[in-house]
Amino acid sequence: MLLKELLKDIYSGPLPRGNFFPRQLAIRGIGSDSRAVEKDSLFVALKGTRHDGAQFIDEAIKKGARVVAASHPPAEKRADVLFLHVDDPHKFLYEVTRRFYGPLSSKVKSIGVTGTNGKTTITYLIESILREAGKTCGVMGTVNYRIGKKILPSSGRGPKNTTPGLVENQQFLANLAEKDVEYCVMEVSSHGLDQGRVELIDFKSAVFTNLTSDHLDYHRTRENYFLAKARLFTNLSPRSVSVINVDDPYGLKLVSMTKSRVVKYGISSAAEVCAKDIKTGVYESHFTVRASGQSINVRTKLIGLHNVYNILAAVGVCLNEGIAPDVISRGIARLEHVPGRLERIESPKGFAVFIDYAHTEDALKNVLEALRKIGPRRIIMVFGCGGDRDKTKRPKMGRVAGHLSDVVIVTNDNPRSEDPQSIISGIILGFSTGNYQVVADREKAIQTAIVMAGAGDIVLIAGKGHEDYQIFKDKTIAFNERKIVEKYLEC
Repeated sequence: MLLKELLKDIYSGPLPRGNFFPRQLAIRGIGSDSRAVEKDSLFVALKGTRHDGAQFIDEAIKKGARVVAASHPPAEKRADVLFLHVDDPHKFLYEVTRRFYGPLSSKVKSIGVTGTNGKTTITYLIESILREAGKTCGVMGTVNYRIGKKILPSSGRGPKNTTPGLVENQQFLANLAEKDVEYCVMEVSSHGLDQGRVELIDFKSAVFTNLTSDHLDYHRTRENYFLAKARLFTNLSPRSVSVINVDDPYGLKLVSMTKSRVVKYGISSAAEVCAKDIKTGVYESHFTVRASGQSINVRTKLIGLHNVYNILAAVGVCLNEGIAPDVISRGIARLEHVPGRLERIESPKGFAVFIDYAHTEDALKNVLEALRKIGPRRIIMVFGCGGDRDKTKRPKMGRVAGHLSDVVIVTNDNPRSEDPQSIISGIILGFSTGNYQVVADREKAIQTAIVMAGAGDIVLIAGKGHEDYQIFKDKTIAFNERKIVEKYLEC
């Protein structure tokens, strides 16, 4: 897009004339991440919660930025770069991104999933059902980004945002539109909503799973956390649909806050999509979903009551998309597992190891209760809490672990910049029982649990799930828990 067309009615300042910087310059990309800048791009320097984009202007120029917008552009002028002074870089980025990419939501149907727990599993379920219905789908989530069967690589080892930035979202949707992909299913985080990363997406459907304490290091209060989540629904148009868990008190509160049509799901409350005759076992669950006078028989390898809720959410979305009940049933059955979500590894010694991403009090409780119903001889649990994150949940998770496990091995998670021992001490404050020990090195903790386990036991390794790294103050190391478990099972 030509620069003058991109900036029309958005930037009122003068543009240079002449040979060095023609007004006919074609802008080939927009971004606020200097690492992703490409040739002939417009770079917007944003001030974030941790970094000021102005620090990365030189890097952006080296990568190919020809135009740089900032609230305080450098005083030094360059013949090959145009500096734009903008009072509000965030608003400017929003406007030029909207102009550059156009109305992508009219080309790709977007389904957003938010809540404290269950987001990843629900996106996998919806994806599986859509595929069974012969529809094409792209997914943006915590584990990875996918277009059909193609998994898109992340930009190196380490974490990425569950919900990408404003521009990255539009780039992904543009990629889907170019490939004529019909749907985009995405996890929508509270950070992403609070920071306006999804504001250019007109969601066709949105799911609310539940809300418990999490990310209070960022949001400060649970009410603020809820209001951030609620933005997904308060911004929906009347043409959209909200699929809401009304067994959760915050879900009930949300019902009256959206202009969209609401589809309620649940088990214990009066809901339009509900589960009956629930039976869960060691290897599978089966139950009946009743919705709008229809019955759907569900048989799934996903175990636990929390996964019944996840399936109800996916059913609510897919019925609204006009997918037949028998297709929905087959789509659910085809999903054999979700990476890092109660991922099971069998031991030749007669015990099972489960790897799970549970890193909140409620998620830990759900997983432990699901495993307890299997009837193990003992549950031996390995877990820690992340550093530089909500400290209030550490003793709560310790309390849940102590009550619902037989043996707990407290260890490191991703300590980041915090002192690992300080994090462990915060967890231990929640124990009212003495059934725990501390093994700070996470690999040694896993080894300790496996050596300890015998026939009929379950070993649960919680907190990191699909992650294949571990973050310390001064380094990030490779850390694949499945490979580590398999190594010690062979010993």
